[in-house]
Amino acid sequence: MTATAGPLAGVKVLELGTLIAGPFAARFLGEFGAEVIKVEDPNGGDPLRKWRMLYPQAGGTSLWWAVQARNKKSVTVNLKLDEGKEIVRRLAGEADIVVENFRPGLLEKLGLGYDVLSAHNPGLVMVRLSGYGQTGPYRDRPGFGSIAEAMGGLRHITGYPDLPPPRIGISIGDSIAALHGVIGALMAMHHRQANGGKGQVVDVALYEAVFNMMESIVPEYGVYGAVRERTGASLPGIVPSNTYPCKDGSIVIGGNSDPIFKRLMTAIERADLANDPSLAHNDGRVPRTQEIDDAISAWLAHRTIDEALDILNAADVPVGRIYSAADMFTDPQYAAREMIRHFKWDDGLDVALPGVTPRMSETPGGTRWLGPALGEHTDAVLRTLGYEEDEIVGLRARKVI
Repeated sequence: MTATAGPLAGVKVLELGTLIAGPFAARFLGEFGAEVIKVEDPNGGDPLRKWRMLYPQAGGTSLWWAVQARNKKSVTVNLKLDEGKEIVRRLAGEADIVVENFRPGLLEKLGLGYDVLSAHNPGLVMVRLSGYGQTGPYRDRPGFGSIAEAMGGLRHITGYPDLPPPRIGISIGDSIAALHGVIGALMAMHHRQANGGKGQVVDVALYEAVFNMMESIVPEYGVYGAVRERTGASLPGIVPSNTYPCKDGSIVIGGNSDPIFKRLMTAIERADLANDPSLAHNDGRVPRTQEIDDAISAWLAHRTIDEALDILNAADVPVGRIYSAADMFTDPQYAAREMIRHFKWDDGLDVALPGVTPRMSETPGGTRWLGPALGEHTDAVLRTLGYEEDEIVGLRARKVI
């Protein structure tokens, strides 16, 4: 495993939540050195342990789990019992950040709201991720990332105009929200340091995090009443930027800056378009989008992906093949930047995980250990809170942990 302190060494994070958004935010902090204590239900733990492809030799644990829970400590706590709630209050009393993604109001019903936890730890930063945020008429509705992608505008502009909006093949709404939570937590910690140690709540609504990515749709509608619609593989109003077919597959070309457009047209042997003054700038190219795309497609129709990549890369035009996971495992750029890292599970299985990003020159992040077994660190963590061995045995007998 990678041995690195990371820029967040010394920061303590308490994770209360399951599945994707909250755990991804805590995972990100853990990759850069924070101590992350993940609280799980003793009866099965985080459902993500059983999602997608499982590894039988690890008790039927999800391979995704090794990614999402790496560097975390797993502590089992029954939050339905008063003794379990007390354990969480004590953990929060020593934490810098609490990350939670329960439905709004649940922590308050459990007596674990920010008002309670911060009363004993005024510097506490609480990141709250939920479908619709902690306020507003929708706050009590259940909200998943897929719903946030729809409400936030992403689904409406994704896909082809004659087909229903598809979903992106990953839980992008949850992941976008998680990154907003990490940014909010780090800003809150900076504010705490500069303003007398006062913590605060970071309220992340999943739909708002997606909405924040929607570029110019708000001013376009507000000024012109224009609703951006689905346009397939092209990027509307930015020309040329599209997916184009070759003899043996497709590539993506981004030739939309003015000098790049000229180089692209020259490379595809269309000097007439390269030197057309009406196409020198994007606003002139937009009305002739189809003509430009047709010219590119005609040139690519007689070339393989590799041939097209060689010519366009030599012309300094942004271009790329569409990668599968198999492509990533054999690509020299991925290898040079160590974006596919190999680790050993306890039984010797080679587990490939994504490398940690962003890359930091002095304090890089890393994977110190893979996703923990359920409750693997319960006893050790409780000892740090002052629980004696006989108390831990009693808690286990009473099914608190």
